[in-house]
Amino acid sequence: MKIMTKISTPQDIEKESKRVIQALYGDVSDFKVSETFPLPEKGPRTGWDVQVRFLQNNLKYTVDLEFQEKTGQVTNARLLDTMKPL
Repeated sequence: MKIMTKISTPQDIEKESKRVIQALYGDVSDFKVSETFPLPEKGPRTGWDVQVRFLQNNLKYTVDLEFQEKTGQVTNARLLDTMKPL
């Protein structure tokens, strides 16, 4: 069992995002955090909305992840786009 960790720095966001993507999709390449937004937009921050991109099986994926800041728990993960890279 993994102990949840607080996510508050860009390094935390990248590390946990990569871990979640590997759990959901397996081995990927060219992983990159492309956008990060605090949640909620106004008021005290309680989490992060993180958009990541990566390659798998010659396809480029864009996935949106929502994390709780205090626990690192993923509250939402959704595929935004899949395309063949140019």
